[in-house]
Formats: sequence, structure tokens, C-alpha cells
Amino acid sequence: MTEIEKDVQINHSLDNIEEESASANKVPYKASEAEKPLDIINVFDLELEAEKVIPKGGYGYISSGAGDLWTIKQNIESFNHKLIVPRVLKNIEHPDQRTSVFGSELATPIIMAPVAAHGLANVAAEPATAKAVAESGSIMTISSYANKPFKEISTAGAGAPQWFQFYMSKDDGINRDILDEAKANGVKAIVLTADATVGGNREADKRNGFVFPLGMPIVQAYQSGVGQSMDSVYGSSKQVLSPKDVEFIASYSGLPVFVKGVQSAEDAIISLASGAGGIWVTNHGGRQLDGGPAAFDSLQGVAEAVDRKVPIVFDSGVRRGQHVFKALASGADLVAIGRPAIYGLALGGSQGVKSVFDHFKHELEIVMQLAGTKTVEDVKNTVLLDNPRA
Repeated sequence: MTEIEKDVQINHSLDNIEEESASANKVPYKASEAEKPLDIINVFDLELEAEKVIPKGGYGYISSGAGDLWTIKQNIESFNHKLIVPRVLKNIEHPDQRTSVFGSELATPIIMAPVAAHGLANVAAEPATAKAVAESGSIMTISSYANKPFKEISTAGAGAPQWFQFYMSKDDGINRDILDEAKANGVKAIVLTADATVGGNREADKRNGFVFPLGMPIVQAYQSGVGQSMDSVYGSSKQVLSPKDVEFIASYSGLPVFVKGVQSAEDAIISLASGAGGIWVTNHGGRQLDGGPAAFDSLQGVAEAVDRKVPIVFDSGVRRGQHVFKALASGADLVAIGRPAIYGLALGGSQGVKSVFDHFKHELEIVMQLAGTKTVEDVKNTVLLDNPRA
């Protein structure tokens, strides 16, 4: 085959791929339009119901994880490695969940984790989530890969504290512009996701041929989102991160910077030395490295290394009020939820997300009272038992 023939064959193949992609993109993505409160017994039920209303590709992206899904399962099961001792005669009623971080007063230590593309679940997207989180007295963490611009999300938050999860561009000029826009819209902290310099082995996305059907206006200067796979999105972002990136963000923005994805004492120490104002313990909800430890199993060691120098946020596998309690008792200052809130968004829009937060808060209140803890600080000082059967 001549070089000309090879070029023709390559171009023909590329044309076919483009035609197939264009054909797939002609099928409109129909997210939920629901807006109603939810009657929740537990959030596991929500996942089953959400599968019925979220299109297959979007649901697979939201719900699934990496590889054999071992780590995603361990994230939930790991909470059984520790036990809460019931306490009696503690003279406690109506435990107080109020707490604070960086000067923001919160009604609960449960916050919203950064999740990409809320528009996959509901057409109201991130503004609906932001509204619900604000009404819950908590913090909304905005993803770089949001389907709505900063202004709409900020406006919906009505002055409630919001943080910004940052996927950096390879161009520092673009990074400065995005940080400027975040600050202009009142963001109180930057969350640098450090554990996603490459996409995890997400087989559900590959089976479904999933590409994002919606735009990503916050990062549109370096990627559109529409028609891109997750691997392509990550490939367009900065893939080489170092302590210098933490230093750059902190220096340029003047805001506290969380390093997100920390699961070892060593990485916590490196993050602190580079100027991190907070540590976020997570394994990306089991979506990145399958075969790694459950996030909860990593939390205590990281917390001991941090030694209360900066706030710690925890996420991954949180499905119960007792999970929130155990995370706080193991060193977290705040606990973030992701998938459950997105399922609530799919099933009930803003009111659905609010129902999810109310459910978690109610479960946490029950656990706090039965464990003899009046305040969040009491929870943090609780000693959990090792489960001998775990």
C-alpha cells in the first residue's frame, strides 16, 4: 500500500468515526425534569429509582466506578470496620449539628461534594443543587466540569458559601482567568483534585460508548465537554501535578486550597508543606484506582499526620448518618456526599436534593443522640471501637 493510499484509508476511517459520533449526538439527551420533595427511607433505594429516570449512559457514568468495582464496594463496607458505642444517661436531646469552617457558619457538617455534569441527572443542573444546599445551611462545591456557568450557580446559592473544585488547564493564563472568575463569583476556597491526572478504568462508560452530551462552560477555554469521553476530558486538563501547583493556586487566588485525593500520611505532609489550607480524603468515589484502600480506612492515618493543622473533608461511600458520624470521629471536620444528592436531583430536582440532605441530617441526629454526643465537637472526640469481626 502506497503512502497516498494509507492517507486515504486513515482519512476514510476518521470520517466514519466523525459520522458515527455525529449520528450518536443527534439523539437528544433527555434528563429528568422532576421537581418535588422525596419521601426517603434510605439512599440505596434512591439509586434504584434514579436508574429508571437517568438515561443509560449518564446513569452508568454517575453510578459506576473503576475496574472490578472492588474499591467502590469497599468504600461502603469499610465503615463496618469501626463500631459506635451506644451511651446512656447523657442528658441529651436534639443534638446540635452546627459547625464552622474558614469563617462560614454551617447548619451541618454534611456538605456537597464536587460532581461533574449535574445536567446528566436533571435539566435544572447545578443551580438546583446549589439552591438546595444553601437551604440546607451547607457548602456547595462547584465542579470545573459543571454544565452551568459560575454566575448561575452562584446566584442560585443566594449568598451561601461555595467552593470550587479545580481541574487545571495546561495553560496557566487560562488557570488565572478561571480563578479570577471563581473569586468574582464569591468562591471561598479552591479544591485541587490531585487524583485524576488520568481517567480511571471505567468500563461502564466504555460499554455504553458514553460521551458528554452537555457543555462545560467554566472550562470552555480549554475544552467543550460536548462529545468528549471522560478520558478525553482528563487528557485536555493538566496531567502533571506537583506541590508547585498548590503553591501557585494559593498564591494567585489568596484563598485556602484543599488538596483532594489524599489517602496517605506522606501525601498529607507534602500537601501541607506546599501550602495547602485543607486536606480532602477521598478515592474519588472508587472511580479512579480500583484495588486501592477504602477512603474511610485511610482517614485516620491522614488525620493523625495532619494533626488538626488544617480542616479535613472526607468523602467516598457515605450512605448513612452513622457513616458521617464515624468519619467525624475518625478525624474529618466535614463530610461530603456526592452520588446520593445527584440521585435526589434526578428524582426531585432542587427539592429532591434538599430531601437527601434532610434525610442525612435526620439520621445523623439519631446517631448523635444514641451515642451520647450533643455537638459535632463531641462526635470528633468520640472513640470508636475496632470491629473484631471485620
